[in-house]
Amino acid sequence: MSIDRVVMAFAGTVVLVTVAAALFGGLTWALWITGFVGLNMLQAAFTGFCPLAIVLKKMGVRPGVAFD
Repeated sequence: MSIDRVVMAFAGTVVLVTVAAALFGGLTWALWITGFVGLNMLQAAFTGFCPLAIVLKKMGVRPGVAFD
């Protein structure tokens, strides 16, 4: 998998887990994490800066198109 796909999979997983925690566990604080992930995805779309992509690149994950 490329960095792009790992970032999208990670973000999607975090969003789904935190929404499930809020819905089924009554953990409304989890929605703050969901909001943070969404905000980070939005800023990454405009700036190209993604902390997870930087970490994955240093770990040797194959770069993709979005995060070179």
